Amino acid sequence: MKFNNAKCKVLHLGQGDLEYQYRLGDEWIEISHAEKDSGILVDEKLDMSQQCMLAAQKANRILGCIKRSMASRLREVILPLYSALMSPHLEYCVQIWGPQYKRDMDLLEQVQRRATKIIRGLEHLSSEDRLRELGLFSLEKRRLRGDLIVAFQYIKEVYMKERERLFTKACSNRTRGNGFFTERG
Repeated sequence: MKFNNAKCKVLHLGQGDLEYQYRLGDEWIEISHAEKDSGILVDEKLDMSQQCMLAAQKANRILGCIKRSMASRLREVILPLYSALMSPHLEYCVQIWGPQYKRDMDLLEQVQRRATKIIRGLEHLSSEDRLRELGLFSLEKRRLRGDLIVAFQYIKEVYMKERERLFTKACSNRTRGNGFFTERG
């Protein structure tokens, strides 16, 4: 199988990079300012705002399709569609590209607010009350919850080899019942 140089690109990371030219064999490699890998758009500044915008756009398009094609606005109809079709786009690999800026998080949560607002009977409630009524979390709380679950699994020795590189246990009477807290190893 022949190696395809045309598919190779250089992504210069950081601000002080002089953008050197690279080549494979006799061919120069094209310079790129943003690349998509595993569905995540990474730019040269490692800024994830463009990824947030793309995720919000895709979820908004899906929401538009749901609104146009569904005659019923009942919870039993809209909630499964939101969970199956929209939520994955808003949450896909969010631990990697997690929104860094409040404006990015607001953009993603705006889509979630619009989706919950179309459900009949919940239009008059605030966004937080709608989420509570539907048994959903805000995207930020969902991300924090996922981070806490992973940290708990490290502490409880689910990831035995990695845990020893990342954390050490230290006794403390300041914790709520378990007597341990994490210290950077």
